[in-house]
Amino acid sequence: MTNEVDIGSILNDRKLELLPPSDPRVQCAIAPMQDEMLEEHGFKDREELSKKMIAAMQAMGGVGLTCNQVGLPFNFFCIGGHPDIESGLTLKCFNPIIVSSGDEEINMIEGCLTFPFVFLNLKRPRKIVVKYEDEKGDLKEAHLDGIMSRIFQHEMDHILGRTFTEHASQLKLERAFKKAEKQFDKLQRARR
Repeated sequence: MTNEVDIGSILNDRKLELLPPSDPRVQCAIAPMQDEMLEEHGFKDREELSKKMIAAMQAMGGVGLTCNQVGLPFNFFCIGGHPDIESGLTLKCFNPIIVSSGDEEINMIEGCLTFPFVFLNLKRPRKIVVKYEDEKGDLKEAHLDGIMSRIFQHEMDHILGRTFTEHASQLKLERAFKKAEKQFDKLQRARR
């Protein structure tokens, strides 16, 4: 009998939790991912990481989650998975890039798991062309429009070490944070 501990299984069983927006890992750009990095952090392969991230995203009620939001150093995010968005389509995007953006920009309300209760009306391109590697390592290209385009762009910001708050004016931010604080207080009172 040995006292060896399988660190991979311990790491793999851990629950992914959101980091606060002030954590430096949320604010750092992520370098391109190499598959060798996965084992070092307790993941067997891309498919296992994808499943864990999608489960965490859905448990948190989100439609997008990037690894640096949960303290993982992988250039990866998952988006979608909601039945009302593209019939539940889920994209697992490793080393994603935006190849081009359309000229038409539209305003949409955005939220972010990293900033609970904060919602901002932001202008972004309506259509984008993207490339990414999927969970099998195959290179994919997608032409995204509307909400999936918006979510992809939002998660790309995280990959680049930025957050959606950087797209808003100081006045918009102050209003959004005050409103969020009121919503949080209301929730706390309801829980008592």
